[in-house]
Amino acid sequence: MERTAGKELALAPLQDWGEETEDGAVYSVSLRRQRSQRRSPAEGPGGSQAPSPIANTFLHYRTSKVRVLRAARLERLVGELVFGDREQDPSFMPAFLATYRTFVPTACLLGFLLPPMPPPPPPGVEIKKTAVQDLSFNKNLRAVVSVLGSWLQDHPQDFRDHPAHSDLGSVRTFLGWAAPGSAEAQKAEKLLEDFLEEAEREQEEEPPQVWTGPPRVAQTSDPDSSEACAEEEEGLMPQGPQLLDFSVDEVAEQLTLIDLELFSKVRLYECLGSVWSQRDRPGAAGASPTVRATVAQFNTVTGCVLGSVLGAPGLAAPQRAQRLEKWIRIAQRCRELRNFSSLRAILSALQSNPIYRLKRSWGAVSREPLSTFRKLSQIFSDENNHLSSREILFQEEATEGSQEEDNTPGSLPSKPPPGPVPYLGTFLTDLVMLDTALPDMLEGDLINFEKRRKEWEILARIQQLQRRCQSYTLSPHPPILAALHAQNQLTEEQRKLAREKSSSPSGSPGDPSSPTSSVSPGSPPSSPRSRDAPAGSPPASPGPQGPSTKLPLSLDLPSPRPFALPLGSPRIPLPAQQSSEARVIRVSIDNDHGNLYRSILLTSQDKAPSVVRRALQKHNVPQPWACDYQLFQVLPGDRVLLIPDNANVFYAMSPVAPRDFMLRRKEGTRNTLSVSPS
Repeated sequence: MERTAGKELALAPLQDWGEETEDGAVYSVSLRRQRSQRRSPAEGPGGSQAPSPIANTFLHYRTSKVRVLRAARLERLVGELVFGDREQDPSFMPAFLATYRTFVPTACLLGFLLPPMPPPPPPGVEIKKTAVQDLSFNKNLRAVVSVLGSWLQDHPQDFRDHPAHSDLGSVRTFLGWAAPGSAEAQKAEKLLEDFLEEAEREQEEEPPQVWTGPPRVAQTSDPDSSEACAEEEEGLMPQGPQLLDFSVDEVAEQLTLIDLELFSKVRLYECLGSVWSQRDRPGAAGASPTVRATVAQFNTVTGCVLGSVLGAPGLAAPQRAQRLEKWIRIAQRCRELRNFSSLRAILSALQSNPIYRLKRSWGAVSREPLSTFRKLSQIFSDENNHLSSREILFQEEATEGSQEEDNTPGSLPSKPPPGPVPYLGTFLTDLVMLDTALPDMLEGDLINFEKRRKEWEILARIQQLQRRCQSYTLSPHPPILAALHAQNQLTEEQRKLAREKSSSPSGSPGDPSSPTSSVSPGSPPSSPRSRDAPAGSPPASPGPQGPSTKLPLSLDLPSPRPFALPLGSPRIPLPAQQSSEARVIRVSIDNDHGNLYRSILLTSQDKAPSVVRRALQKHNVPQPWACDYQLFQVLPGDRVLLIPDNANVFYAMSPVAPRDFMLRRKEGTRNTLSVSPS
């Protein structure tokens, strides 16, 4: 189709046209408008004659139809992977290779891709093919070889199948036959060698000594009380220098080094919502190991902050304030290093109730560190969307591109800053929300590949950040790493005591009591300085909702935030958009095993019993016990809102409070859980 006009038409270069359905596939159709390369009518066959001025007043356009696969059966998806037009749909292959394991195992996909290799002909017998057969056969082989090359390059860990690596062996054999000596065949050979050498090193090396934590800490009284001077037991404190004995720069750089190494090893597949949300199911103890490693490091940093501030007995308020100030400076240095992971971990610990309630210690903190603490806390605050961590991360990513554009010709190119190292929980939240909101299969048993495209948009950002983390130039400092792992962590008894003290309505000993107040669904969250507070009180609202209710025993996903969707994609209900029909909420079970949330989609038709049943299903709790649980909305200020059993949760919840909920067993039911007082 061609258009000719006397002036340029104001048409969009890409226009949605609709959908086309074929047997086993649904395509999204768009019209792409491109300028046509046509010779002027005044030009001769050789093009030597100057074009006519009249002819130059006409612009020629060609409108082409672009089809993008949205849903299909597995066979059609594999066919699109091999024979699809990569110029029209460049994102199909990377999206497929990053997410295929959600709907087909690796070995099964290889069965679709690898054609059966013909047996060698008998000696002296030559098998002849026609030119057409030979051309078609070679074209198909080249297409499969190209797919395998991209697969080996971008997702080599998919072929790790210890100890035999049978999938990689099949690929290696095929490439050796179809493309001997090619770059793809060399990749397969090199990858197999790396896997075998790694297995040999693991057998030769001694098993690493697992640090099981420091001995029991004697601190049991209020940390800010002047009477908390229990004597240190012999052998209680770690030998050698402690973590805070090192400089701010040294600690922050080592935390950044650990974070970037762990983040660089994260496998994209493990971040998918359908994979990460199943990590606690029976038999999934070893699932998502690379993501779990980042979670473990996050918890280690959080535990170091808690242990250094709360676990040392006999510290006076000014001494404890010095430790708070140093952690604030370490957090600031992490921000300068663009390490948002340890920054979030440190802030989470400082914003937790056991530390936040230390009023005399916070009162002894200098004005400048307090101001720094407030500014850093705004990065992860949900109250100010402009300063959210998501937007700041976008700005940090854009820094590299802007510096490259600013380089003037003839001048030395300016070196972009390394990183950033993101807080992985931000991406995990988006992927869990996406998995909750969109179905895996559509009508007709079609795989919803549009969902996989949206997941790939998030995974592609993780992949890009992993590449940028390679520009860091930090060296390990063993004494600091040893001090990090030797830092006293709070024991379970101390954690439980801290939770009970921090959730007690009467406050901690020696601190002014905070009067409790009744809560209604429309009541706004209270702030630590909503009343006239003295100048030396803790900083107002350091975190997203002031101090957190529970200790950060595990990496909890932050409150759901919106994520970008492609142009023309169907709208799905997201919390920040406050859809009138549905929203995503997070539900935990109140127990002594930390604060583990599961995301579910709440509609305007959901009553409390159905929400309880779906939440229990997410937590792998038998649903017949649903009648034993009550649903509470977690509100700021250590308050909860009871959702009645016959209530519509969508309308009963507080619209201004976070969308975090909690299940508690009703009093008098069997197997009653021990819960913290609220």
